[in-house]
Amino acid sequence: MSARVLGAPRATRSTALHAGAWWLWALGLATAASRTTNPLLLGLLIGVAGYVVAARRTDAPWARSYGAFLKLGLLVIGIRLVFAFFLGSPVPGTHTLVTLPEVPLPEWARGVRIGGRVTAEGMLFAFYDGLKLGTLLICVGAANALASPARLLKSLPGALYEAGVAVVVAMTFAPHLVADVQRLRAARRLRGRPDRGVKALLQVGLPVLEGALERSVSLAAAMDARGYGRTAQVPPAVRHTTTALTLGGLLGVCAGTYGLLADTGAAYGLPVLLAGLAAALAGLWLGGRRSVRSRYRPDRWGVRAWLVSGSGIAVAALMIWANSSDPATLHPPAVPLTAPVLPLWPAAGVLVGLLPAFVAPLPQRAAGVEAEPGTESGAGRVRAEKSPAQGAPHTKESPQ
Repeated sequence: MSARVLGAPRATRSTALHAGAWWLWALGLATAASRTTNPLLLGLLIGVAGYVVAARRTDAPWARSYGAFLKLGLLVIGIRLVFAFFLGSPVPGTHTLVTLPEVPLPEWARGVRIGGRVTAEGMLFAFYDGLKLGTLLICVGAANALASPARLLKSLPGALYEAGVAVVVAMTFAPHLVADVQRLRAARRLRGRPDRGVKALLQVGLPVLEGALERSVSLAAAMDARGYGRTAQVPPAVRHTTTALTLGGLLGVCAGTYGLLADTGAAYGLPVLLAGLAAALAGLWLGGRRSVRSRYRPDRWGVRAWLVSGSGIAVAALMIWANSSDPATLHPPAVPLTAPVLPLWPAAGVLVGLLPAFVAPLPQRAAGVEAEPGTESGAGRVRAEKSPAQGAPHTKESPQ
């Protein structure tokens, strides 16, 4: 019903969303998170990312990584609080929670302490800081759960093909490893053997390594059969120009991104970022002349991709504007202890990030639930034609 009301089509080869759109959306949310320490806004960003992932995530192994990023974000917050508890905080406070025995340190370690007075203001400041970093990780995890690595590799320029293959292989190794462990543990439970503990883990490790070795051999054979590493001859001047443009452009992108993410560099960050992007794209275009590969059914950047990526960019732009116009509400003080206030306009801007949950194509998992009576069931459709959003490769050069 929601697919007809909201106009979101079911994901097929021709309607699947471009993987780059998901990454632009997630990076927009991450940029917004880097501009505030307000826990209410950061929690709203986490909620937006989680809702979109729940609405548009597939059943592919790599799509299950969002939970791991959530746990990693909680771990980061916990580590930050532990450090603030035992090593102190730069924020002075008057509300003492506990006083730990302080370890005397030499003169050259002045400014560093172990133990001492633990204040509520210092712990609150550490919580704000850890929540900010945890939200950044969760936004990146949303991109990993929504964007297919195989389709992302398919969309890379020819100059980055070799590097893209290495990145995609590294990204897909961990999900396959987790899937193998889960499969072997289920097999042990069916046989009445224990699946928990160090002994069970050691017995599962050998089959997992064997499966990883078999996949490595199959991957190497597939890459060799598809001409991996084959390049065309180009003049030396073109190679040197490509190197200079690419390196200079990437340095400009790094400097511009740092300026945008920092609180004081927004004035020069955007021009440097645009100049770096232009130089990097020119270098990638020249470097693509060395690639002799062709694209099979290339992914199209359609209207829905513009809407998804534009929603993330809009969230980042609205948060940057709010940070410059009213920074006090986006950075609640830890001293004195005050309850954070939810600013209206920044919160409304964050809600723009929910747009992909309504305009992005429905994955086959969701489409199967809403199959109309008398038509092919969702499970049968998945078996008949695997969705490209679930990681099915459709390129001649893809190693998978």
